Amino acid sequence: MAGRPVDHQRRAELLDAVVDYTVEHGFSEVSWRPLATALGVSPTTLVHRFGSKEQMLEEVLERLRERIFAATGDALGQQPDLATAARAVWARTSAPRRAAEFRLFFAVYGRALQAPHQFPDFLEHVVADWMNALTGAQGPGTDPATATRRATLVIATIRGLLLDLLATGDRDRVQDAAENFFATL
Repeated sequence: MAGRPVDHQRRAELLDAVVDYTVEHGFSEVSWRPLATALGVSPTTLVHRFGSKEQMLEEVLERLRERIFAATGDALGQQPDLATAARAVWARTSAPRRAAEFRLFFAVYGRALQAPHQFPDFLEHVVADWMNALTGAQGPGTDPATATRRATLVIATIRGLLLDLLATGDRDRVQDAAENFFATL
């Protein structure tokens, strides 16, 4: 007996709800029963849809990474130069409505670094997505090594600024530092 066929749309909706729950409650707080209760499903439904808790968490990481890149990646392709692209990424990532998502992102990043064997897909893409977009934003005439170096600096600086903003809440100081950095590009 093959069982019920997978309803991919329902599974995607459920995954988005799990990600929303995780953004609100944190990565370490995800457990079957409270999650199922919050989503109005049974723990068995979650197991049926995702397999193990580890598989579900891997999918949460992947969807979170996709959401973050979707919120920034489309802005990158529409910008005429690296400084403008970096400013667009900063504006989107530092928006107050995205704070909870980025708190989770950094918590997950730390956890993935502690257990890289559990989260290889997340670690493989967490830099590569932005790297590809930011090197592309520099135009085809840019030396590839230079484009990679600049993109690396932009990624590291934006993520560092985001950590500072999330830790201190000092938006004016961090925004001033961001603008100072963007002016150097």
